Amino acid sequence: MIPRITPVFLLASLASSCLVAPVEEESVAGFTNVVLVMADDMGWGQTSYYDHQVLNTPNLDSMAASGLRFDRFYAGGSVCSPTRATVMTGRQHDRVGVIDHGYAMRLQEPTVAQAVKAAGYATGHFGKWHLNGLRGPGVPILATDDHNPGVFGFDTWLSVTNFFDINPILSREGAFEELKGDSSEIIVNEALKFIRSQSEEGRPSFTVIWYGSPHSPFVASENDRVRFQNLESLSQHHYGELVAMDRSIGVLRRGLREIGVAENTLVWFNSDNGGLPDIKPDTVGGLRGFKGQLYEGGIRVPGVIEWPAGIIEPRATSYPAATMDIFPTLVEILDLPEATLLQPTDGISLVPLFKSEIGHRTQPIPFRSRGRAALIDNDYKLITQDMTLGQYELYHLDKDPKETRDLSTIEPGVTDRLREALEQWNLSVVASIAGSDYLEGNVHPNELKPQFWMTYEAYKPYLEEWKHRPEYETSIARGR
Repeated sequence: MIPRITPVFLLASLASSCLVAPVEEESVAGFTNVVLVMADDMGWGQTSYYDHQVLNTPNLDSMAASGLRFDRFYAGGSVCSPTRATVMTGRQHDRVGVIDHGYAMRLQEPTVAQAVKAAGYATGHFGKWHLNGLRGPGVPILATDDHNPGVFGFDTWLSVTNFFDINPILSREGAFEELKGDSSEIIVNEALKFIRSQSEEGRPSFTVIWYGSPHSPFVASENDRVRFQNLESLSQHHYGELVAMDRSIGVLRRGLREIGVAENTLVWFNSDNGGLPDIKPDTVGGLRGFKGQLYEGGIRVPGVIEWPAGIIEPRATSYPAATMDIFPTLVEILDLPEATLLQPTDGISLVPLFKSEIGHRTQPIPFRSRGRAALIDNDYKLITQDMTLGQYELYHLDKDPKETRDLSTIEPGVTDRLREALEQWNLSVVASIAGSDYLEGNVHPNELKPQFWMTYEAYKPYLEEWKHRPEYETSIARGR
């Protein structure tokens, strides 16, 4: 039986969400390295461990076979910036000001990078950032950007505002560099240099690798798309980017072994939202919906954790988990102060799951995006396309993963219970948006509004130089 949800779950702390004892002390020593890896627009069905029709992902498959594979892992948002905010904070993205792509995360939000840095970790960010309020194709982040990765806790960063492709221009803590090669392999190699240097100094590291693949515009090498010659060009390049990304995962795993830190390094892989509708074959494994929607195809994503010292027996789990769980999980693993997590926190620690299955999830997974909302309570999912109308759909995800049969009138008791919980949770989000979670009781008035970078004064000196680069040409010409 699924436990009844009451509004108390809204304010549940990390401590109350853990059902069994944590992993033994020797497996969670303070020198556990952490690597968070995230794909950009990779759908739930785009792995060969789910028998994709054309794509082979041997390195991700090997990682999944060696660790904990989540068959029901959820991005915290249906588009990119929101999910990134949930990783950084453990909170639903609207709470922290990131209501859509290209919104800036509030400076008042405590982040996982700040927390581990305070605990003595070296922190590094490599790749896509997209939490600084700038829209448009990815450009190197300015040193003067007051929402750059360094502001949110990263000592070292080689970062770009948004998606990026072959031969990208990245920013090394404000210094622009044009690098040659595949974007996924570039940032993995740079991340490994960082991890190695910290290891040689005897310092633990926290590393974030956020790919620009397989986000459009799709640009893959001829070698990486050769096996997709029967597909139309767009899909060829899209799947070619995933081939390169998977190869870079192999480089990462081998690199960790060569450095000598693989055994006690936790590597967490997921995508930032569901798959794309115009790519063939299917990106979402037959699920309903795509990126931008709250149906399963828009938010269910690949999710794998590999940590040899902490996950002793590899397996797949159907336990529902989400990107909001990453920060609370690391709080427990790294023995960080529970006060590190700003309340309300929407995620829970998954540490008990590393040892064995733990039954039902005690805290539902909430979603809110563009006026829509959803709540996943184990096998049940409540969803509305417009919160102002009070019209809800109910699905049983175990029996009906493709969300084809609305049970809202068939099981009115479940519908009413979840509706009440979702509406109460939404009230708490409204309060967070107003700033009630902060000591000041309000939001700083100078927080950024989304802006296309090519209209930003500080980037204007670069427009002439960049206007013929394929990733910027169209955007610069139209000013967005």
